[in-house]
Order: sequence, then C-alpha cells, then structure tokens
Amino acid sequence: MKVASITGGARGLGRHISQELLEQEYYVAVNYLNSEEKAEEIIARAGNRAIALKADVGDSAQVRNMIEHIERRFGRLDLLINNAGITKDSLLIRQSEADWDAVIRTNLTGCFNLLRAAAPLMIRSGGGHIINISSYSGIKGKAGQAAYSASKAGLIGLTISAAHELAEHNIRVNAVIPGYMPTEMGATASEAMAQAEEESLLKALSEPSDVARSIVRIAGMDYITGQILSLDSRIL
Repeated sequence: MKVASITGGARGLGRHISQELLEQEYYVAVNYLNSEEKAEEIIARAGNRAIALKADVGDSAQVRNMIEHIERRFGRLDLLINNAGITKDSLLIRQSEADWDAVIRTNLTGCFNLLRAAAPLMIRSGGGHIINISSYSGIKGKAGQAAYSASKAGLIGLTISAAHELAEHNIRVNAVIPGYMPTEMGATASEAMAQAEEESLLKALSEPSDVARSIVRIAGMDYITGQILSLDSRIL
C-alpha cells in the first residue's frame, strides 16, 4: 500500500495530482482549506482509498492533527506533495505587511510545518519522498510578485536543506517548477500567460494534467534528492 498526502489537493493543479495519484493506486489524503465540495467530489469517486482533510497549512497545530489523522487512518506515509499556495500580487512599495505575511505563511511556513510534522511518520514508514511545488518566479523573480517570488525562492532553499537532513532516513526531498498553467491561480492573468508562452522555447503552455502525471512519475524515482526539477520549456 502506497500512501500520499497532498496539500491544496482539491482544486487547480492539486486536483489533477490527486486524481493522478488515485489512478496510480495510491491511497490519498486530500488536504483543503476552503474547497470542501471539490474535495468531497474526489473522495466520492475514490471509495475507501481517499480521505479529505481540512487544515490551514500555516497553522502548525492543524498540520500536526492532519498528519496524526493520516497515521491513524493509513498507518504510514510514503509521499508528501506540498502544493498549497496563494498569491497576492502587488508592487513592492504598495504591498501591505498583511498580504506579505499571508503569502509567506501559506507558501513557505506551510511547507515547513508539513516537513516537520510528516518527517517522523515517514521515518517510521521506512522512508519516502517529499515534493515541494515551487515556481519559475522563485528563480527569476517578477515585478509585482515580491512576496510570491520570495516564498517560492525560500522553498527551494528549504528543499535542499531538508534533503541534506533527511537523506540518512531514506527520505528524498525535491522541488518541482511547473510551467505556467491555465489553473484557477493563473487563468485570468492573460498578459502573464502570453509572456510565458513567448518565453517558452516550444511556444506552448503546460497542461495541468501533463504536469500532474510528471510529478507522480517523479514521485516514484528512488535515486534523486535535493533537486530542483523544471517541467517547463522556459530557460531558467
């Protein structure tokens, strides 16, 4: 039995990943915060192989409770995908402290909370794989996305540090940089989509279903850790 947990797993890219995990015979814990109906739709089709868990990833107590629930339900954890993320775009000099804190709390602190809570269960499970969803913006940066870019850049550093610490426990930690996709987070940013397509060597955007399949394939790779893997045709 292979058990996976994905944060932000009810909508956008996360929904596609949840569905792909189920297709590949994983038992899946689908985390959500505000998308209960969408999470329940996934669970309804999965039978007893999936559960929906509401938790704010930025709240360490809620995260601990979620991991404890996974252990009670499945007894182990083999794969953790840190996908939950938000953006509150604004020029730096206009960015409110509250918006900055909200983005860092979800995108970076949330990942830290999951790593800290899930690693002991993975160790008891004999090892596992943690995949953090970063962003092209975390490497290149972007005007109007200071908070988002900083959070995703921090996620890359966190990934590499965690890979060093957890390798001795047979836990791999990698980050994935998806291409620009027409999901809920990016669907309305037509100018950004056009720019991403222009920067792409293949002059094409990524499809969420293709990215999800690639991420699940990466999850099965036992020989890589501490890597930043780009699923894009833009040059980093």
